[in-house]
Amino acid sequence: MVVPSPEILTPSFRLDGRVALITGAGAGIGEAIATGFAEAGAETVLIGLSQSPLDDLAGRIEAAGLPRARTFALDVCDTQGVAAAIAGLPRLDILVNNAGTNVPEPFVDVSEENLDRILGLNVRAAFFVAQAAVRKMLEDPQRAERGGAVINISSQMGHVGSPNRTAYCMSKHAVEGLTKAMAVELAPQRIRVNSIGPTFVDTPLIRRIVDTPEKHDFLVSKIPLGSMASVRDMIGAAIYLASPAAAMVTGTCLLVDGGWTAQ
Repeated sequence: MVVPSPEILTPSFRLDGRVALITGAGAGIGEAIATGFAEAGAETVLIGLSQSPLDDLAGRIEAAGLPRARTFALDVCDTQGVAAAIAGLPRLDILVNNAGTNVPEPFVDVSEENLDRILGLNVRAAFFVAQAAVRKMLEDPQRAERGGAVINISSQMGHVGSPNRTAYCMSKHAVEGLTKAMAVELAPQRIRVNSIGPTFVDTPLIRRIVDTPEKHDFLVSKIPLGSMASVRDMIGAAIYLASPAAAMVTGTCLLVDGGWTAQ
């Protein structure tokens, strides 16, 4: 066993004693991150559109003997409802701002309805969920000791452009700007703010979009590692950014994109 010097101690990736809220927790990336956080020792607060998948996830978490999981069936676009749910929590240490959507279509065909839907969920709702979460974090008298962490689930498309994704790219570039501005403003309060930028992740949402072999092959051809990501690939990134191991990491994006944006 190596005995480290006092200034070289391996940082903890554990989340014991922390309370973490995850939006879009009923499936996909949100479900995976919620499971990973619970396994890392965090109490979880699960927000999603439907109660049944949230109850199923909370049941599995508690059946495994992991910390408590609370559930709220809410549309994150319901600003007042989400704010009230967050304000009623005893404490909050971590937010994963995960809920989002995409409607791929040519730029000249984007309708007001689809643009409003994408921006309303990916940007407006994300902003107000983060605002409510940070307000709760600022109430914590032990915040200076524990700190806080906000993780915005962005996309590789927040760093590049892509055909048929103008509205989505616009929304995720906005999330990256929000992340940086929040990080600078909240650093004195010891609240770190970062984003995760996944490539195409094999989820039900993506399967509806990547619905032909030709689309799949085209997308995979753009990823140097040669495959779409799995939801499991997001867990380690989220745990790292939420944990004490990332104590000096704020205002940045952790790209989990298989090399897409390196080209």
